[in-house]
Amino acid sequence: MNRLSAFFLVTLLLPTLAGAYPLDGYRDTGIRRVEGARLANEGVVPGRKQPAGALLSTREVDLRLLNYPHMDLPTPDPAFSKQLVKMLGSSADNYGIAVLDISDPAHPVYGEHRGDYRQNTGSVGKIIVALGLFQALADAWPDNLDKRREILKNTVVTADDFSISDHHKIRVFNVETRTLVRRTMPVGEKGSLWEYLDWTLSVSSNSAAAMTMREAMLLKQYGKSYPPSEAEIQRFFNETPKKELTELFQRTFFDPITRNGLDITKVRQGSFFTHTGKKKVAGGGNSYGTARELVKLTLRMEQGRLVDEFSSREFKRLLYMTERRIRYASAPALRDSAVYFKSGSLYSCVEEEGFKCGKYMGNKKNYMNSLAIIENTSDGYQLDYIAGLISNVLRVNSAVEHQTFGMRIHRMIEKAHPPVKVQTEPMLSQPPTAEKVM
Repeated sequence: MNRLSAFFLVTLLLPTLAGAYPLDGYRDTGIRRVEGARLANEGVVPGRKQPAGALLSTREVDLRLLNYPHMDLPTPDPAFSKQLVKMLGSSADNYGIAVLDISDPAHPVYGEHRGDYRQNTGSVGKIIVALGLFQALADAWPDNLDKRREILKNTVVTADDFSISDHHKIRVFNVETRTLVRRTMPVGEKGSLWEYLDWTLSVSSNSAAAMTMREAMLLKQYGKSYPPSEAEIQRFFNETPKKELTELFQRTFFDPITRNGLDITKVRQGSFFTHTGKKKVAGGGNSYGTARELVKLTLRMEQGRLVDEFSSREFKRLLYMTERRIRYASAPALRDSAVYFKSGSLYSCVEEEGFKCGKYMGNKKNYMNSLAIIENTSDGYQLDYIAGLISNVLRVNSAVEHQTFGMRIHRMIEKAHPPVKVQTEPMLSQPPTAEKVM
């Protein structure tokens, strides 16, 4: 059936607050937040107007490398890599960076510095959550895309104790009354599977991510019999031995990584995003990523090779930013660009004389992680690149650092691809006088 402390140790997993999915996507997906964002952009309801780069239609948000299925990350270009190191400056050894320029897909250029540097990527790991769900969905209905769409749109998920707890707010838009509520997710929150995916990747809700992980495991377990009833869900998680639940978790979220040509030692989400989720299901490992492997994952998505073409395309649309841009994505240079983005941070502080702990400014740990696709065809430019940036620079505002590097990388790519100027004939100040025909 369907189921429509400042100076003391402080550790916070801080996700992004950026919205995703194209603004015209409500009809196809039923994601209510998207309809609210569209109406706000049109001035019908209060809300933020979107920059030029956020106004692509669903049809325009598409995969760019379908005709290049055999492309892999090229050997790092020495000159490009040297530019990246110079850009990072004295903090270079606290960064892992990988940039793939596919503006000319026949001649891709790749640069990196410490591309295999591995750390906990925070909420970037929610990409792996979505990968696990799309993989389970494709395994259940490999040849029936209509059924996959139906499951995503019509399955109603009801938040249970897996969602406990998260202080980050989801956006719930009432389409009938045209009102928007921002709230932490309560037990009992209802939304479609599409909406839980959107809350996971757009506002980066830990509660939504945990519920999406629950659903991915259920999809893996029940296959074509998904979705089970609420009573069956509770029975399954209460009565299944812990060891079996751990094995199911790993089949759901570990196996898709290797099945999709990625290295499990370089990227992995090893646990739930909520403390109750962790108690109920042990994942069985740490969470981490590297800039290189995250860029490789994104490359496969652009090729339609992340699960399959349908999954890759919907994955990309879920990453398309159509609300507030933050961190790397907030660089003013990116305003006219389409930005596909996921970010995550993890910072902690200890008492230190003369130092004041603040957001994204840990003195014990200060992880900041950004993964972005940037597309820009304005002003004669044809720019398309993927950037992965992982850092642990203590005592600096890492959100501002990533914003700065977002701008600098963009300028580097612009310089490598000067705009093409369209040559036109000069206009005459007066139109020619027509000859009189006798």
